[in-house]
Amino acid sequence: MKSTDKCSWQPMKLQKVDKNMNHDHYSDDYIQGILENTKTIALVGASNKPERASFRVLNYLLEGYTVYPINPGQAGTEIAGAKVYASLTDLPEPVDMVDVFRNSEAAAGVIDEVIALPTLPKAIWLQLGVRNDEAAARAEDKGIKVVMDRCPKIEIPRLASVTAS
Repeated sequence: MKSTDKCSWQPMKLQKVDKNMNHDHYSDDYIQGILENTKTIALVGASNKPERASFRVLNYLLEGYTVYPINPGQAGTEIAGAKVYASLTDLPEPVDMVDVFRNSEAAAGVIDEVIALPTLPKAIWLQLGVRNDEAAARAEDKGIKVVMDRCPKIEIPRLASVTAS
């Protein structure tokens, strides 16, 4: 999907989320469901440095999603052809998923920013090595699905190979 493509956005209805979610293991169906229902992604902690994982993941996600990089220090510039925004509140439209490239402690603040948005995303995705169970519980209380310590750049091709077999 090109960054100029628009999806037909529908307001999210509060979903019932399992408050006893096991964040040590996610079923393939759970992750596949999130990825299939995602068209727009805010990538918090985006970097313009090619050696950074957030740069590589951003480029990968741009192949199939509309992605809005978030980085206050880079706001107004472009990364991989996508306009960078200072914060989630600056985005031109609501997003389906927020992908977080911040450490576990900082992720709590990002999740609090997400749950304060007027329109909530369907999912929050914390990257490899990032986990904050208390913040995840706050998001789940608002009906937002949470994935922690995973990378969509790994999960998308893995799930494609599982589906193909």
